[in-house]
Amino acid sequence: MLKTAGWLFNIELVLLWRRSQEWLYPLGFFVIVITLFPLAFTPDPAFLQRYVPGGVWIAALLASLLSVETIFYADLEDGNLEQLLLSPLPLPLVMLIKLGALWVATQLPLILLTPLIGLLFHFTPQTIITLCISLLLGTPMLTLIGSLCVALTLGLRQQGTLLGLLILPLVTPVLIFGVNMVQQSQAGFSIAGALSFLAGLTAFTITLLPFALAATLRISMDD
Repeated sequence: MLKTAGWLFNIELVLLWRRSQEWLYPLGFFVIVITLFPLAFTPDPAFLQRYVPGGVWIAALLASLLSVETIFYADLEDGNLEQLLLSPLPLPLVMLIKLGALWVATQLPLILLTPLIGLLFHFTPQTIITLCISLLLGTPMLTLIGSLCVALTLGLRQQGTLLGLLILPLVTPVLIFGVNMVQQSQAGFSIAGALSFLAGLTAFTITLLPFALAATLRISMDD
């Protein structure tokens, strides 16, 4: 089973690499939003050091919407989704592998780019580390929640508008605790509370959402 799971993960990464727009567009969007942030407000370093971490989180959230919007459509069009449903691997595990590959291809580059953004905006090393940790814990939830909403709207017309209305309220707690964690670090307070809550919420999401996603896809394909 582990060999099959590893093979599936590698296949998903190769497919995502070949469909370069699926990981280049979110990355480009992320960079553009962060670049425009000081132009829209003020180039004052003190202001940017305080508020850009929140802007990084908002940009990561919106970039995650771009990355998950078409996650199942290519598989649905070429019939691979039916094959995944018939896979000898448990469907929740298949979904976890698929979303893990998507996270590595679309969200991990954003996290790796964050230290460079922090240096450009003169963040302290502690702020950069805290921001990276918060994104590392929070972005998997963005991918999982977004993919579940995509599965719920699979096959609907004008899916994009409805998708945004479904996802944004669900990911708001992730955004709040991710930004709060960075703010507490900047103020010199302990981040243990926000870190523990975010880590627990991530573990809860990774444990349960693949099962909900698998059940939703089965219902969508049966219809």
